[in-house]
Amino acid sequence: MEKVIVVTGAGGVLCSGFAEFLASKGAKVALLDLNEEAAKKVADGINAKGGIAKAYKCNCLDKADIEAVHQQVLADFGKCDILVNGAGGNNPRCTTAHEEYVKGDETAEDFLTFFNIDEKGFDFVFDLNMKGVLLPSQVFMVDMIGRKGCSVLNVSSMNAYRPLTKIPAYSAAKAAVTNFTSWLAVHFAKEGIRVNAIAPGFFVSNQNRALLFNEDGTPTPRTDKILRSTPMGRFGEAEELLGTVEWLLDETKSGFVTGITVPVDGGFSAYSGV
Repeated sequence: MEKVIVVTGAGGVLCSGFAEFLASKGAKVALLDLNEEAAKKVADGINAKGGIAKAYKCNCLDKADIEAVHQQVLADFGKCDILVNGAGGNNPRCTTAHEEYVKGDETAEDFLTFFNIDEKGFDFVFDLNMKGVLLPSQVFMVDMIGRKGCSVLNVSSMNAYRPLTKIPAYSAAKAAVTNFTSWLAVHFAKEGIRVNAIAPGFFVSNQNRALLFNEDGTPTPRTDKILRSTPMGRFGEAEELLGTVEWLLDETKSGFVTGITVPVDGGFSAYSGV
């Protein structure tokens, strides 16, 4: 895979794995993350194994910053062939205390409910996940015009299919990502640029660890619910996403595939609960 691949959110658990895997296949990988130290650690590991990677500090919600990084990537590696939009996540400012309405929620002041979700927190989570796809796409897809074998891979979520309790902004944003993936695929289909998404089920990451495990390492009630609703009865392992990533990005294997979101979820999206 002799391509230039740009990965946003590359310092995270899942996207760092994507970057390492793609580099092992021969790609030159640009690792973009607001946490430059995390991205650099991933890049150093790739380079130590003989791969080609470089880390860039980038705010995916600031188009001017993305454009500046784009110029650096052009100088270092050349035009982007593949963009992996992995920046995203949730935030405690938009996580409700209760899964369902509880009497008194409307007057609560000392914990978050639907009625007092921080508006700026909602905006941040929605923007991070949705504009964090839009803005890098606007910048890096310019490189793909008039060239063959180019594609975009967005990272959606199970929340796009069934919104999870407590995290309304994240759920809404991931539904938007899946919808936007289809829109973008149609918009660029005749240009030959494929756009698809992967929708991971439940994987333990830095963003969701506090929701899944108590401080002493024991599973939370939410973890019990998740595993009961996942027919395979376990969390996914990061490497179990890589086959789907490779398939969607390899035009020799999925050249007629565009506009889809592929669940990798241990059966979660197929299970009705009964």
